[in-house]
Amino acid sequence: MISFSSLQSTPAARSASSRLLHHNVHQLPSFLPLQHHHHRRRCSQGLRVHAIDAAQPYDYEARLVNRLNQSTRLKIAIIGFGNFGRFLAKAFVRQGHTVFTHSRSNYRSVAESIGAAFFSDPHDLCEQHPDVMVICTSIISTEYVLKSLPLQRLRRNTLFVDVLSVKEFPKNIFLQILPPHFDILCTHPMFGPESGKHSWQNLPFVFDKVRIGSEASRLARVENFLDIFKKEGCRMVEMSCEEHDRYAAGTQFITHTTGRILEKLQLESTPINTKGYETLLDLVENTSGDSFDLYYGLFMYNENVMEQLERLDLAFEALKKELFGHLHEVLRKQLFGKSEEGVLRPVLEKLPKTDSPLLPPQ
Repeated sequence: MISFSSLQSTPAARSASSRLLHHNVHQLPSFLPLQHHHHRRRCSQGLRVHAIDAAQPYDYEARLVNRLNQSTRLKIAIIGFGNFGRFLAKAFVRQGHTVFTHSRSNYRSVAESIGAAFFSDPHDLCEQHPDVMVICTSIISTEYVLKSLPLQRLRRNTLFVDVLSVKEFPKNIFLQILPPHFDILCTHPMFGPESGKHSWQNLPFVFDKVRIGSEASRLARVENFLDIFKKEGCRMVEMSCEEHDRYAAGTQFITHTTGRILEKLQLESTPINTKGYETLLDLVENTSGDSFDLYYGLFMYNENVMEQLERLDLAFEALKKELFGHLHEVLRKQLFGKSEEGVLRPVLEKLPKTDSPLLPPQ
């Protein structure tokens, strides 16, 4: 960059700058836009200019791109840096966002290995003024962790996000504890480190914009955060927290319950596994990898779950009655003979009757 005003202290300097200016102006490339040709003609006529840079159009464009990237980059704080917190942090860092982390355990080396910063003291983290605070703790510790944060050290319009497997509970906790000047976005990435280890493509991501300020910058910040999951290929599903919990009780909780029941059976792989059996083994692996606190949280903090447990019990009883009801007494005699009838009679009398009602509608 040549500054004309900086070369006018002496006549010799002014003469040198004039020759250099004349030389550089006529060296401008012919393919520059019209306004730059006009700029060149004005210079060649002896008009004074403050600066000339033949690469200015390209530098300006680069600055625009960089400014756009800077405006979409977020400073994201993750509170709770366990398996799922690290799982999310890798995606945030991969997309160019600045990530701060905090956890009860010291995960400094783990955070630094993926390009994030670790703060053992939440006060120090909040003084970094993150744009987004992602609460990534267990369901049962959410309220305690939220109350322990030094909210007064944050910007007054900070966006709070939860990623819990239940939604009404964190929504109500956020609304009770967070002052009204904080934004609230409730989300549920319906996948984890195991199911999303290869790709997030077409995996559902549920979100509810519970409380977002009307300013353009706050609306844009929410969209920038959601774009992280869009760019990873997630299937974005916007629904209320109440609706989410109704669906999750019949899908996620039943899935986890079935997996934990099968885990109690201690299923093992065999030389003659069928595809269906392999699916059951995969289900056990996926669900047993999660902590029991997660499963307990699904049970404790979703009011729709108890109904599903009752329906599960009724379904199992109905299935047993249907199964044993087909053991007609004549067929039993043919199979076991009269000699064993006395042994079987006490057992058969304990079996459920066949006149059981069908399951009630959900």
